[in-house]
Amino acid sequence: MEVLTATVDQMLVLFLLILIGYLLARCKAVPENTATVLSKLENSLFVPALVLGTFIENFTVDKIAAAGSLFAVSFVICIAMMLLAVLAARCCTKDPYIRKIYTYGLAFSNFGFMGNAVVNAVFPGYFVDYLIFTMPLWTMIYLWGVPCLLIPQEGKSGVKDRLKSFCNPMFICLIIGMAIGVLRWELPAFVRTAINVTGSCMSPVAMLLTGITVAQMDLKKVLSIKSIYAVSLIRLVLFPMAALGLLCVIRLPETMTVCILCSLAMPLGLSTIVIPRAYGKDTSVAAGMTIISHLLAVITIPAIFYLMMKTL
Repeated sequence: MEVLTATVDQMLVLFLLILIGYLLARCKAVPENTATVLSKLENSLFVPALVLGTFIENFTVDKIAAAGSLFAVSFVICIAMMLLAVLAARCCTKDPYIRKIYTYGLAFSNFGFMGNAVVNAVFPGYFVDYLIFTMPLWTMIYLWGVPCLLIPQEGKSGVKDRLKSFCNPMFICLIIGMAIGVLRWELPAFVRTAINVTGSCMSPVAMLLTGITVAQMDLKKVLSIKSIYAVSLIRLVLFPMAALGLLCVIRLPETMTVCILCSLAMPLGLSTIVIPRAYGKDTSVAAGMTIISHLLAVITIPAIFYLMMKTL
């Protein structure tokens, strides 16, 4: 019951922040480019700081010993989700562009912004394990998700171009954090404080960004697209419930169970909006998925966690 209560409370806090961001944008209390600025801050500063601070504090030799099994399970889950996403997207639409958007949303949940916030609040003891678990997911996003599904294939996207995507602040901070954590280097107190304070901005800013992004869209138009409801339910209910059923048969360590269900239970992320919009593509469908999935997640995530605690 404590996990259920904590989950509901955290989801309500996140939803309230989304609502605040929405109202600020609708009332024009923030500049029109606020979403762009916040998105850059999230990707360039807040998320990297959170990852850096977490790995500095918790990435030890003992954690490395467990990383191999986490990587293996995560990779298997990722490949399975990609295959299922391709099949499910084909059933939801015939439009090639929308099918790619659906495929990305079904294959990769918002395990980053939303996942980090929820796990850090509800399962703080597993947060480092969760970050390790999601590394293969980030890898497949960089190698397949973004270049093949979200970026228009108007030019070449070879292996070299895809590998360049790893040169981003979050991945660099992850590697640096691993090195400092394993070697147990002592940073000055003010540096560690600055890292931790900056990282703590990640969750609230991410939710405000979600609300501001949604406010800039035609809600009537996006909510009239029926297929987004099917995709949202597949992402939030069918996939995590299927995983929960399998975990009842194939018993795994609690750490893996929490990481798997947390990554699968999250709503659809903002990448399907932010990246295609940068290339001038229509993001109405992606916006609809974001709105519906985040609203439903207030109910589905606590329900999945409650069932997990009751059955596993």
